Amino acid sequence: MPSNNTHRYVSRLTRATLALVLAGGRGSRLRQLTLWRAKPAVPFGGKFRIIDFPLSNCLNSGIRMIGILTQYKAHSLIQHIRQGWGFLRGEFSEFIELLPAQQRIETSWYAGTADAVYQNLDIIRTHHPDYVLILAGDHVYKMDYGPMIAHHVEKQADLTVGCIEVPVEQAHAFGVMSVDDDGKVVEFTEKPESPGTIPGSPGQSLASMGIYIFNTEFLYEQLIRDADATYSTHDFGHDIIPRIIRKNRVYSYPFRKSPGSDSAFWRDVGTVDAFWESNLELIGVQPELNLYDEKWPIWTYQEQLPPAKFVFDDDERRGMAVDSMVSGGCLISGATVRHSLLFSNVRVNSYSVLENVVALPNVVIGRNSRISKAVIDKGCIIPEDTVIGEDPAADSARFYVSPGGVVLVTPEMLGQELHHVR
Repeated sequence: MPSNNTHRYVSRLTRATLALVLAGGRGSRLRQLTLWRAKPAVPFGGKFRIIDFPLSNCLNSGIRMIGILTQYKAHSLIQHIRQGWGFLRGEFSEFIELLPAQQRIETSWYAGTADAVYQNLDIIRTHHPDYVLILAGDHVYKMDYGPMIAHHVEKQADLTVGCIEVPVEQAHAFGVMSVDDDGKVVEFTEKPESPGTIPGSPGQSLASMGIYIFNTEFLYEQLIRDADATYSTHDFGHDIIPRIIRKNRVYSYPFRKSPGSDSAFWRDVGTVDAFWESNLELIGVQPELNLYDEKWPIWTYQEQLPPAKFVFDDDERRGMAVDSMVSGGCLISGATVRHSLLFSNVRVNSYSVLENVVALPNVVIGRNSRISKAVIDKGCIIPEDTVIGEDPAADSARFYVSPGGVVLVTPEMLGQELHHVR
């Protein structure tokens, strides 16, 4: 067990750390789920949004200076932050600050991850942090950042990169690194076509989690240098990290264990298949991501809703849910729900059957419908007698069908215009 002195040491480091959450991405691989919202604002886990996970990690780690950099279709994200994350006390130097793209330096939006931070250097300087923790706002995981910051300081690193082992066939979607025996990064390639593998583990690659800890003055130097480089794409993974690993102290930090778990749960829910699978993982008896962990709570905006209700108990019309998670405000009216996750305010009407379905908030399922292996977007009203997930050709004609066979249904696909632009 760590001593009290160790805890105090880590807490001093976290208090001196400013976290910057990059939350401006389009998330185009999520297809129509990000048509009207940024990827970090996509609902996840029954009552949360993706950004709640890195933000909760910050609070639970003792980091209370947080900036959120937004850009793409950020309205719902900004609204969520204002509703659910306004409880920090500024008089104690605690804050969650929204940093929208404002064309502060040039007449351009954020050109890349490094440019997003560079365009806010004046704001970062006002907070005088010793360390800057840069996080992606679109990953789902639980992680204590305190030990990673302590590791960074103990290694006398200029930059530390959080990393995790991933199957080599998935590694092309990440930054892939090689390290020496001391954990120093000796090679880094962003999204390589042919990812390298870990010595002794031919099926695994060492991938960046998009988590970076910089010494603040070093970060300033690198961002200013990168901004002046006309050839740069102004991205941490593509430009800054590969350039500095030979002359500076860049170390890896392996993520091996989530708080309250014996394994390292980290998911990039960047595709429809990954989003569907990661949500349904949560309904397992002992899921890797434990949402019931009181020692590491996931904070979010808590809408005031009545309890879920299950009505009718006739043989042919029984309201029931089995191996499922059902959120507040849901009404299962004489319908059957199996191995599914229902977000808030979902109504499933009589004689309908849902199996392996992720239904986002405010969905209504009409009577006599059969739906399987699907993601139903927020606000969809599914007509009576609808069948989804049984005929791939019919599904493809009306909806988006992922490479893994998951059917994505959005209001626009149903001819229901929830977002009026004219």
